[in-house]
Amino acid sequence: MNPADLGLPVDVPSTALFTDHYELTMLQAALANGTAERRSVFEVFTRRLPEGRRYGVVAGTGRVLDAVENFRFDGAVLEFLRERAVVDMRTLDWLASYRFSGDIWGYPEGEVYFPGSPVLRVEGSFAECVLLETVVLSILNHDSAIAAAASRMASAAGDRPLIEMGARRTHELAAVAASRAAYVGGFTSTSDLAAGFRYGIPTVGTSAHAFTLVHDSERDAFTAQVASLGSGTTLLVDTYDVAEAVRTAVEVAGTDLGAVRIDSGDLLLVAHRVRQQLDELGATRTRIVVTSDLDEYAIASLAAAPVDAYGVGTQLVTGSGHPTCSMVYKLVARAASADPKAPLVPVAKKSSGGKTSVGGRKWAARRRDSAGVAEAEVVGTGPVPAALAGSQLLVQLVKAGEVVAREPLEAARDRHRAARAGPPSAAR
Repeated sequence: MNPADLGLPVDVPSTALFTDHYELTMLQAALANGTAERRSVFEVFTRRLPEGRRYGVVAGTGRVLDAVENFRFDGAVLEFLRERAVVDMRTLDWLASYRFSGDIWGYPEGEVYFPGSPVLRVEGSFAECVLLETVVLSILNHDSAIAAAASRMASAAGDRPLIEMGARRTHELAAVAASRAAYVGGFTSTSDLAAGFRYGIPTVGTSAHAFTLVHDSERDAFTAQVASLGSGTTLLVDTYDVAEAVRTAVEVAGTDLGAVRIDSGDLLLVAHRVRQQLDELGATRTRIVVTSDLDEYAIASLAAAPVDAYGVGTQLVTGSGHPTCSMVYKLVARAASADPKAPLVPVAKKSSGGKTSVGGRKWAARRRDSAGVAEAEVVGTGPVPAALAGSQLLVQLVKAGEVVAREPLEAARDRHRAARAGPPSAAR
């Protein structure tokens, strides 16, 4: 796997340092006292959803699988750890041959989740599982937050397409991951070419205000763009006077003008005025695209406006006010001893302060009513009730260290579309 495929600089050979210092110091102590090889079960879940939200969206699973495959301590990484005296030589020797050899189960990418849902379960020795905590949470917390925001925006937009335009509002590598997550959540395209190159997401874009300003007149700018990209292009009409720009745009491109974009002002009012003007000029098939700091609420407020597509940037790549899902990675069961045949013992944090967890290896299923509509998500330990056996949510992603469930991004996108429509409206 090429590191660039993970959104990494090409000179970073692995994902092994995408972790916290204390993961390695825990490993060192566990190797010393004999608990490192204890069979363990870690689970990823969130205790609560952001205020006002009814569901979350699992995203980033494919990137997690890539990260696990690339979690390798090569010579340069080991030398860094040795020079900084992060761990002792015994631990460095153990890390040199590290390969995750356990099992990973999880909700398939694009599925929805709720508080307490065991969205990912990592099983293996304590030593090999504990090292993955930070990179797993880093990916799932970011990507799932973006996908949840995207899903809400897609619900508000209905059948109108959404364009992801947030690359300039976040870290350059986070922008690529955000575009991927937004596509899973229901966006149709991105302006970010790196995301298009890496994940095959459709890319779109025409011009910014700078293109208009560099020309001697708006007409000259429109003429140049149409000559280059054809009459089906999208012309930006709010650099100066919108009404004058719309008139000029139709004069230059003709009534077959593809679209106009509005990036400022009272979008509801301006969209109505532009639609009326376009129709009066005979450009009845010219679409209207709106941008300008949109979120799900702004999109919902434009539902009655004659808008054909939305471009969303800042609010999307920051999770529309919630840039993380607050997912945690907790040990929920461990073997009674290092004996491979030792039984698993449920464990859980019990301190006060709202950070308690429930011990035991979990299963999850969707219970449906007589009409086939999901009415509850059931999470339990022990045997799965026969009535729920066919509705289990977790699927095996990694078996004995080998990825067994890699899938195209389109599959996750299609799954989310179905998952979002599955629960009753009260759950959405």
